[in-house]
Amino acid sequence: MNDLTLTVERTIAAPREALFKAWLDPDMLRRFMRPGENVTVARANADAREGGRFEIIMMAGDQALPHTGTYREISPHDRLVFTWESNHSTEADSEVTVEFTPEGAATRVKLTHVRFPSEDSRDNHKGGWTGILAALETAVA
Repeated sequence: MNDLTLTVERTIAAPREALFKAWLDPDMLRRFMRPGENVTVARANADAREGGRFEIIMMAGDQALPHTGTYREISPHDRLVFTWESNHSTEADSEVTVEFTPEGAATRVKLTHVRFPSEDSRDNHKGGWTGILAALETAVA
């Protein structure tokens, strides 16, 4: 496995409880799991429990971009850990950790994604996760 890692962070003017819940709610996932302006989410499902699975079908034009994973850790309002499986993240055991830290009335969201097949894949995911955190901010506003 490749040990390439990426971390993106964003401070969002919303309570961490709302941000945490957004990552487990299919309706909210459809609103913010968009890595770019021209990407939509056709379908999102979440079995929000440790060991449960999620599925997010992003659409770039007519191209379906399926993303799936398993929730490994759900620590309410503090931390989520899940696997990340897609055609663009082909390493076995690719994993994402999202941490929620209160900062006054806002919340610092720190996303760390580990195990990429290449530096190019990591760099492409950096743009995608940055876009997703920006869309999260808009979705909870």
